[in-house]
Amino acid sequence: MNRDELTAIRRDLHAHPEPAFCEIRTAATVLDRLRGLPVRVRTGAEAMTVPGIPAYPSDAVRSGFAEHALRDGHDPATVASLAADGTAVVADLEGSRPGPVWGLRFDMDALPIGEADDPAHPPAAHGFRSSYDGFMHACGHDGHTAIGLALASRLADRDFAGTVRFLFQPAEEGGRGARAMIAAGAADGVDKFVAVHLGLDQPVGTVGAGIEGILATTKMRAYFTGRAAHAAAAPQEGRNALLAAATATLGVHALPRYSTADTRVNVGTLHAGDNFNIIAAHAELALEARSTDGAVNEDLTGRVKQVIKGAAAMHGVEVRIEETGGSTSMVCDAELVRDVVAACHAAGYGSQTLETVHMGGSDDASLFAAAVQQSGGLATYAVVGGSNAAPHHNPYFDIDEGALPVAVDMLDKLIRNG
Repeated sequence: MNRDELTAIRRDLHAHPEPAFCEIRTAATVLDRLRGLPVRVRTGAEAMTVPGIPAYPSDAVRSGFAEHALRDGHDPATVASLAADGTAVVADLEGSRPGPVWGLRFDMDALPIGEADDPAHPPAAHGFRSSYDGFMHACGHDGHTAIGLALASRLADRDFAGTVRFLFQPAEEGGRGARAMIAAGAADGVDKFVAVHLGLDQPVGTVGAGIEGILATTKMRAYFTGRAAHAAAAPQEGRNALLAAATATLGVHALPRYSTADTRVNVGTLHAGDNFNIIAAHAELALEARSTDGAVNEDLTGRVKQVIKGAAAMHGVEVRIEETGGSTSMVCDAELVRDVVAACHAAGYGSQTLETVHMGGSDDASLFAAAVQQSGGLATYAVVGGSNAAPHHNPYFDIDEGALPVAVDMLDKLIRNG
């Protein structure tokens, strides 16, 4: 696959962003591109476990994205299977010689963000801006998927030792996809795990062989149920779910910090009430906790839940808390970091290679890494600079497409060097 084709795949994916567990067109594109390569492909229950996934999109929502895939000409049977059984794709490519099993994660999902239509924004200027209103590839996952497909094509000569397992993952945003794939055995038998991320404010040509500062996180929703009443005639008869949610919001943000680790909390949304003269009977919070230490994040999550329950009790309302996703912290293995550095030198990017870069966010690739490390394997998380002009999760986010071949070259050398 040449550079023009790699760029074209990325632009096609960018123009058709799909959110968590709705990556039906994206996964169908992956399957189309893998067809004819010497790979063993797993989908459905062999690639991810759907039962138990919190906040899984409804049949109607998934059907809407399936319709997009059908309109673009994808095979109806493939589309129906992905919509019904999940969008994860696992592809094993065996080399010609014995060696380790590599697990390479490529996330596919987009974000619920409307993309800028300003001509100064390259996707808008060059005709590949999102065609789905309210959704956007604002974190580089379109590039990640394209990199995985290009690498599979390049390694199809099988001139390497071991096996490469391509993990095309749904639902990285919100931290649900990796857990579902691990439950289906996607990480079983992996000796060396590598996740790759574009951007992170690094210039094109720069590669960070490992990261530091990745945050464990817990994503939550809290559902408050009170009692409606007339706000003027009988306010004492009501039980105000809105006030309980607002009290919880302030309490969560007032939690003390830790001396042993960095922490973050954020209430992202609060939806409540029906009208200005009605005591709100229902409210919903979406919130998160994060920490550089997995154990601290677990303790912080417990405190967040206590605050929410206390606010509910204070206002006489009921509350139900649902964990909708999460990930853990991660320490990259020095041996594999050194291997990535060596691969960068072999690919011609040695002068711009860093051993580690700071992340400051979360990624459920950490769950893949933990599963592999707990089984005695190695893991790292590599950053490939994308000269992003705007921050991640921003309507103007974009990556310099010169980053795509850098990632493919680095991974190619890493696998072939063993």
